Amino acid sequence: NNMGEPSEIALIRNLHWWTVEYGLIGTVDNPKIYGAGLLSSIGESAWCMTNKVKKIPYSIEAARTSFDITKPQPQLFVTPDFAYLSQVLEEFANTMALRKGGLSGVKKLIASKELCTLELSTGLQISGAFTNVIEHQDKPVYIQTEGATALSYREKELVGHSTAHHPEGFGSPIGKLKGINLAIENMSPRDLKAYNIYEGETILLEFEGDIKVSGEIITGTRNLRGEIILITFKNCTVTHREKVLFEPDWGLYNMAVGDKIVSAFNGPADLTSFDLVTHSVSSTTIKPVKSPERKKLELLYQQIRDFREGTNTTISRNKVFKEVKDNYPTDWLLSVELYELARNNNDKAFAEEIIQHLNAIKNNHPNLGHLIDDGIQLVDAVGTSV
Repeated sequence: NNMGEPSEIALIRNLHWWTVEYGLIGTVDNPKIYGAGLLSSIGESAWCMTNKVKKIPYSIEAARTSFDITKPQPQLFVTPDFAYLSQVLEEFANTMALRKGGLSGVKKLIASKELCTLELSTGLQISGAFTNVIEHQDKPVYIQTEGATALSYREKELVGHSTAHHPEGFGSPIGKLKGINLAIENMSPRDLKAYNIYEGETILLEFEGDIKVSGEIITGTRNLRGEIILITFKNCTVTHREKVLFEPDWGLYNMAVGDKIVSAFNGPADLTSFDLVTHSVSSTTIKPVKSPERKKLELLYQQIRDFREGTNTTISRNKVFKEVKDNYPTDWLLSVELYELARNNNDKAFAEEIIQHLNAIKNNHPNLGHLIDDGIQLVDAVGTSV
């Protein structure tokens, strides 16, 4: 693929298209329409039910199936029910950086070049523009941001770790110490003492992937579970092999603590950490003013819907038709609905009367002809199976 790996938003866009817009439900041999894009077009609704459109069982592969909005779709995906649809969407969600984290999550944030957040297994959240990751055995062992960075826990910025404290970026090792299977966050006070990880101690910490942190520990920050999430050093040097990542002259060094990256997502953890451009939504929604005639027409549509759904079967469809015919000479859609009901009830005389009215609309308004023809054709094709 010359375009490279599609972004998560591109995959979500594809899923949206093949479900919300152009989704089918049922079986491949007998599908029904639920996609709004299909339902809004009589022509495409009729087209999609023909053998010219391939029906494919819905799966996560829909995320990687692109589309052309300018043409009728050559294939559509059919889900057996909405429970299965939700199952596939959940399967896709589990592949996203938000849930997966890890090395792939970091790389997605770097590629985005946006303000993003990494969350570590301790709950520490690092928000900034991620620019680099050092990896070892397919795992991230060091992450780096550039520019304003903030540290948070549970979406609340940590005191003393705003963008003012980290204006030029933030870097930290991730993972376990080399040769020690116990992550720092899981160490008991006795373990920490045994490895000299406590205040006032000058120490050399060597992480997997040849990341080394040496300096004097000043203090540590713990989360609500009592786990260490941040260790602050003075006189600190951080290196990766021969490359220096942090020097003592740069000031205090704050080392994030976390065995794994559990989540990676767009935007800051704490919205107040950054000066984000916001948009104030108007308190009132602009709504079109409906004329009394329009309100009456919508009431007629509602009456036919009530009849369809069985909530009011006493409605006279003949009276509704007469009202539409006499007062709404260009409205054709409700007449098509009435034609469908007449056809389903085998009321041939009423159906013929409606067809004559629709033909009159076509003669008087040729621009509506193809819409009316498509509607009638769809009703005739479906027959009494609806």
